Amino acid sequence: MPIVEQIDKDLVGAMKAKEELRLSVLRMMKSALKLKQVELGKPPADEEAFAVLRTLVKQRHESVEQFRKGGREDLAAKEEAEIKIVEAYLPAALPEAEIEAAVAAAIAEAGAAGAKDLGKVMKAAMAKLAGKNADGKRVSEMARKRLGGT
Repeated sequence: MPIVEQIDKDLVGAMKAKEELRLSVLRMMKSALKLKQVELGKPPADEEAFAVLRTLVKQRHESVEQFRKGGREDLAAKEEAEIKIVEAYLPAALPEAEIEAAVAAAIAEAGAAGAKDLGKVMKAAMAKLAGKNADGKRVSEMARKRLGGT
């Protein structure tokens, strides 16, 4: 079942079960996916939908950081609960070894010599990891480490 249909089905279940937080998050996810559908002119494929959901997770992580800086632990906890719900719809995160292998291959492919080639390496590595649940921040950190940059 496509992820968009799964979210619709779970939305109805959350309404019936009166799960307010889950219902709110599912509505937010559905809204973001609908926006992507309008942008594409057709329903998003699973890979496109996963990209939208990863963006939502990233936004929530940034919000948690800002709430903690502002001393709003209650709001940070709510955002973390939302992250868990959204992540349940994403494929499992890639193991470190697979990301490292992609970064190593990208460095070899790009002929990268130092930190100045990070852009080329990131472009190649993210292309190799497209469609998989790879966090760009982790990929960037590994690439920097291998290229000797900080």
